[in-house]
Amino acid sequence: VTSQILHEIGQYLKLPCSIILFLLMAVSVVELGYFFCEAVGRCKKKKCDTVAMLHEIDGKSVTDVKKIVDGTALLNRQKKTILRLLETSDLEPEVREAAARRLLEQEEEYYHKILSATNMVAKLGPMFGLLGTLIPLGPGIVALGQGDTQTLSQAMEYAFDTTIAGLISAAVCSVISMCRQKWYKREIEDLEVVMEGCLTEMQSLKASEKEA
Repeated sequence: VTSQILHEIGQYLKLPCSIILFLLMAVSVVELGYFFCEAVGRCKKKKCDTVAMLHEIDGKSVTDVKKIVDGTALLNRQKKTILRLLETSDLEPEVREAAARRLLEQEEEYYHKILSATNMVAKLGPMFGLLGTLIPLGPGIVALGQGDTQTLSQAMEYAFDTTIAGLISAAVCSVISMCRQKWYKREIEDLEVVMEGCLTEMQSLKASEKEA
């Protein structure tokens, strides 16, 4: 009785497994399109030299630093984050550092959210591909014992199709995730460097005002 119940449950999962695999493949296709658009945009965009930018903002006022940031090749998100940090110039150093950490965490959360879709497909694709492979094998083996090779061939065809669908969607999304992780890691590092430079400049200006 138990084996019969498990068999029925397994066969009922065949349709949901197919639907999920179809959705995973659809997500991988959509993400692939977004990835190519993002890659083209990055190739066209000029890269920002953060080291040169640090030299440029050295000794400048907050107003001048804002103008310099606006004129750089940083991403709009990075510019907004840095400008929000510069708005804390009137606060205490500890508060500014806390604000900088929070702003950086928000950027990391934003990139993590983008990566979550492809990471999910990369993990779930092989699982549901394997599940779709195993579900029809039981009836297929039973059919083989009864000499029904046609049922077996249909079961094997479905098994191979689900395996291919799961592996392809997982492979595509894995490559997308790896490339994006490299891009976003560099962006976070650039942002962190510039924010550190801005904190140092604001600290210097604050010290100069107290001396004056």
